[in-house]
Amino acid sequence: MLIAVFGGTGGTGREVVEQALAQGHQVSALVRDPSKLAEHPRLVLHLGDVRDAEATARCIESADAVICVLGSHGNATPIEAVGTEQILKAMHAHHVRRLVAVTSLGVGDSRGQLNPLLRLIMDLTLKPIMQAKEEQERLIKASDLDWTIVRPVGLTNGPRTGRYRHGLDRGIKGGRISRADVAAFVLRQVNDLTYLHQTPAVS
Repeated sequence: MLIAVFGGTGGTGREVVEQALAQGHQVSALVRDPSKLAEHPRLVLHLGDVRDAEATARCIESADAVICVLGSHGNATPIEAVGTEQILKAMHAHHVRRLVAVTSLGVGDSRGQLNPLLRLIMDLTLKPIMQAKEEQERLIKASDLDWTIVRPVGLTNGPRTGRYRHGLDRGIKGGRISRADVAAFVLRQVNDLTYLHQTPAVS
């Protein structure tokens, strides 16, 4: 399977790329800095920015599925919504149906799953990013694609364990999960339609 990955040089994105290659998939990744990903015979890197329609379309062309792990950091203008808008357009243009996107617990109707202190901290420090993720989810849900939105809790750089909770249960709150475990769950969704048009939390 050829999987187009956006956000592949971030912490979770690198795990997605590495695990996808280890599973035998081909990966097409749009990157601004190719040095952040190791060379691999089944990895094709497209130099460019997800806000660029042509670069995004090149990455998606011929893909069987798309994984979006876009993330913003620091004071940079959040990329999640504007990037996802270009991804959706390119998917429609190239007739690619399956999209698995990663946002965050606390977005949309999962806001109440955060404890009050964490919710306050996120409101104070991550408000523009959370707003961008809200808009990202709105755009995806408004599309007619075969989408799944994964909402992880706090991320760590720990190893892949295979021990985590996932589902639509509003009782899934807080906690931590390794980026490696999130990547494993995300890759499972590419061929598993259990959460089609749903927003599972993973913790």
